[in-house]
Amino acid sequence: MTDFLNYLVLGLTRGSMYALIALGYTLVYGVLQLINFAHSEVFMSGAFGSYLIVGMFVHDGQHLAWWQVTLVMFLGLLSGALVGAAVAWGLERVAYRPLRRRGAPKLAFLISAIGMSFFLSQLAGKLFNRLSQNQFPSYFDQNKAVFTIPGSGATVSRIQLIVIVSAVIMMVFLDRLVSGTKLGRSIRGVAEDAPTAALMGIDIDKTISRTFIIGGALGGAAGFLFGTTFVFSNIMGFIPGVKAFAAAVLGGIGNIRGAMIGGLLLGVVENLVPTFPWNGSGGWIGLQWTDVVAFVVLVLVLVFRPTGILGERLGRAA
Repeated sequence: MTDFLNYLVLGLTRGSMYALIALGYTLVYGVLQLINFAHSEVFMSGAFGSYLIVGMFVHDGQHLAWWQVTLVMFLGLLSGALVGAAVAWGLERVAYRPLRRRGAPKLAFLISAIGMSFFLSQLAGKLFNRLSQNQFPSYFDQNKAVFTIPGSGATVSRIQLIVIVSAVIMMVFLDRLVSGTKLGRSIRGVAEDAPTAALMGIDIDKTISRTFIIGGALGGAAGFLFGTTFVFSNIMGFIPGVKAFAAAVLGGIGNIRGAMIGGLLLGVVENLVPTFPWNGSGGWIGLQWTDVVAFVVLVLVLVFRPTGILGERLGRAA
């Protein structure tokens, strides 16, 4: 039971980050019916942007008081979100809007997104040492147990609690934003029927741009959480990005709550299945099959439910 709960908490931690990244994919798909394959580099940009800001305040990595740690974490999340939002906004203006105004085929959007993905990855490599393993300064004990789960010896560490709680807060905020605000109604309207939404006075370009900004902010914040938890590099976005895309499809591409559920479920499955029977011996399948297990689950879900778990578009989901 102890090992099971430890793997479960780890799965929820990773799944929370997948869910935040997946929301960017699903928001853009909802309004454009296109996959933003450069979103993984938006996630990467958030990690490097917050890395610079946190480094300015932490310097040599000395341990800080709890209120200082809280402030630095908030600054890291905020800076990661701002950088991610700025990069996503730039992507929409440079790689998508000109093509949309010219009525370009969808293949052109795909090629443009892939090109921007390579550009951002290589730019980060040039600025931050290509393929080097970067790491945030150690300004608090991440692995210190915050509490023990009752009835077992399983513990939740500081960084796990921070990641899960931060992700849940942002996901709830997004859900409320889309379902209960004027901007959210505009996003849902464009996702449902863009020409009709334009006739009703909704500015399509502004709504799409703001959708990119929201998705980019969530991806950038996820980049900070990922960078704080693991080492990172200019190619860090590829694997988490692919898994987040899989999570969005798993939950129902274009569905906000589906992306949340898909991300959490994928994180849990990829940690529990390879380590079964959770006895500390490495599991029957083995951790080396973690990525394979995650995508096998995705294929199985799509075989039996092609629209994903929830299977609704953004315009009808909220």
